[in-house]
Amino acid sequence: MTHVADEVPLTLEGTPPKTLGVLDQGALWANLGVSLLGFSFALYLIDPLGNAPLSVGAALTATVVGSLIGTSMVGLAAIPGTQTGQPSMVLLRGLFGAKASYVPTMLNIVQMLGWGAFELWVIAEAAGAIFGGVPYAVWVIAAGALTTVLSIWPLGAVRVLRRYVTIGVIVAMIWFTWFLVSEAPTQTGGSWTAFPAAVDFVIALSVSWVPMAADFARHSRSSKAAFTGVVGGYTLAQVACLGLGVYAVAIAGADAVKADGTAVFAPFVAVPLGALFFAILVLRETDQSFANVYSTTMSLQNLMPRVDRRVFSTAIGVVTIAIALVVDVNSYGAFLTVIGAVFVPMFAVLAVDYFVFARSDRWDTAENAPSRWSMLVPWVLGFVAYWLTTSSLTVPAWDELWASVRAAIGFTREPWMNGALGGALVAALVTLLIGLLLRRAVRR
Repeated sequence: MTHVADEVPLTLEGTPPKTLGVLDQGALWANLGVSLLGFSFALYLIDPLGNAPLSVGAALTATVVGSLIGTSMVGLAAIPGTQTGQPSMVLLRGLFGAKASYVPTMLNIVQMLGWGAFELWVIAEAAGAIFGGVPYAVWVIAAGALTTVLSIWPLGAVRVLRRYVTIGVIVAMIWFTWFLVSEAPTQTGGSWTAFPAAVDFVIALSVSWVPMAADFARHSRSSKAAFTGVVGGYTLAQVACLGLGVYAVAIAGADAVKADGTAVFAPFVAVPLGALFFAILVLRETDQSFANVYSTTMSLQNLMPRVDRRVFSTAIGVVTIAIALVVDVNSYGAFLTVIGAVFVPMFAVLAVDYFVFARSDRWDTAENAPSRWSMLVPWVLGFVAYWLTTSSLTVPAWDELWASVRAAIGFTREPWMNGALGGALVAALVTLLIGLLLRRAVRR
């Protein structure tokens, strides 16, 4: 049983314990890298543009390249959390000022509630594929209750993942690989034409975790452990998950998966002992919902730092269950992608300002940290650059808006352009320029 001193403090005023080593971080991020719908996402990896399928070699290469780029961003976002001991949204007090940090905090709360509900939906659908006849609501409530418990004892949950769950997941993934690769139709044809778009897609999957990286890294024993755990654990798991998904989609049929993403579950359940090993993956999926609920709790504590996090976790767990029961989470996913794009350029701004100009000993995370309006400029420009250069398709009206913006300014999006890299690069360069100008002004 976890000793109280080894758990996350109940309020932000407590000192965070430094108990997570590289194996703890690696196990956490490896489990986050294996997602049930990650298998169906392989459909969009193989044919991200909808008209130019990749060869298997190109798809797997895109998975490795995109994962390494995306997880490196997440790893860099984790390091300030280790060095300052502060969660992600509290770190933004040093970037934008305390009051201005409330804006991205609210956005993160909205997206994390949505993703938490989405994960409960995934768990319920996957459990239904194994145990038919049990009502959807029963699985949602059960998964939500377990998620809430994990969120109340987060560091204990991470240790359980390292000691027990990760081993089961590894065995299950090896088992499914053995059968699915041999049963899938021969993977031939395809080209490298849509390779940049596939890399863009994989990066987007990885960087979606940027807003919560420091929430766990603040408990790492070292920055190296945090960065290595993120990049190593998540990259290996995501490559394995998407690679296995390529074969599962081939067995289930691309058209069937396109019509219903959960159709990809059938090949897993159909293999010998498939229900048993797939049940391990379903149970493990609660770490995804747990991470989202816990990150929401940490975000709320940026707004109300002296409220007991257990109260927040319980309330958020109930709200997440309610959303999963009544909301069409499929249609909500595109909206969440739009919000998520906010955080890629924002953390590029954070990385440059923190590593180049500030460091931990001069990073002000106090409740009265002064506003730094100049940092909003690179954030906004990076957000614009993201949507000018991305190949992602979300809400039709939103995509049409940015198509019209490109036309109005005479900008042509080239096939090799990448939204995550484009947004991060512009945000980083503008932050660097502003920082140099401010430094010169101070010296005068």
